[in-house]
Amino acid sequence: MRYSQMSCTTEFGPDSGGRVKGVTIVKPIVYGNIARYFGKKREEDGHTHQWTVYVKPYNNEDMSAYVKKIHFKLHESYNNPNRIVTKPPYELTETGWGEFEIVIKIYFHDPNERPITAYHVLKLFQTSPDGQVIKKSLVSESYDEIIFQDPTALMQHLLNSTKPLTNGVWRHETDFEAKKEQALQEILDAKTKIKNEIVEFKEKLTLAKETIAKFKDEIAKISKNSGASTVT
Repeated sequence: MRYSQMSCTTEFGPDSGGRVKGVTIVKPIVYGNIARYFGKKREEDGHTHQWTVYVKPYNNEDMSAYVKKIHFKLHESYNNPNRIVTKPPYELTETGWGEFEIVIKIYFHDPNERPITAYHVLKLFQTSPDGQVIKKSLVSESYDEIIFQDPTALMQHLLNSTKPLTNGVWRHETDFEAKKEQALQEILDAKTKIKNEIVEFKEKLTLAKETIAKFKDEIAKISKNSGASTVT
C-alpha cells in the first residue's frame, strides 16, 4: 500500500491532479464502542469494564485504500491519550470505570483532502426502564457518511480502488437498515399526524369564523332594532 500510494502521489502531482468538479463520492461508516462488564471493580485500579472503540466501513470494503490513519483522543487520565491506528481494524481496547467523549479524527492518504472529525461518547452502562443499572455487555454505535464533494483526481482514484475487507458475510452489531425503516415509518406517522391535525385545526377555524359571523349578524340586528326603537 505504501508503494502504490507513493506511485499515485507521483503520478498525480503535488496538487493531486486537481479537483474533479461535479463528482460526489459517499463512504458510509460505523463508529462506536463495545463494552464488557467485569462483574465487579478490579482491586488494583477500580476499573469495571473492558471496552473497544472503533471505526468500521458500513459496506464490506478495505478503508485503508483511502484512509491513512485514525486518531483516537481519549480522556486525559489515560497514559498517552492520543492513540494512532494506521491499518484495519481501526480500533483500540482499554479498561476503565467512567464514560467520556472520544474524539475520532480520520486522515486520508491524499494530503490535499482535509481530515474529518467525529465525536463518540463512550458508553459503559445501560439502565432498565425502572432506572436500575444493567451490568452486562453492550454496544453503542452510530452510522454516518463521509461525503467527498469535488474530490481530487488522486482521491477519486483511491476511493474507487477499494477491495472487500473480508470474504465472509459482513455484519454489524446494530441493524441499521431496520433502524432506517423504523425512522422512515416514524417520519411518515408524524407527517400523517400533522396532516390530520392541520385538517382538524382548519375545521375548527372554519367553525370559529362561522360563529363569529353569526355573532356579528346578531349584533347588527340588535343594533338596528335598538336604533329603530330610539327613533320611535
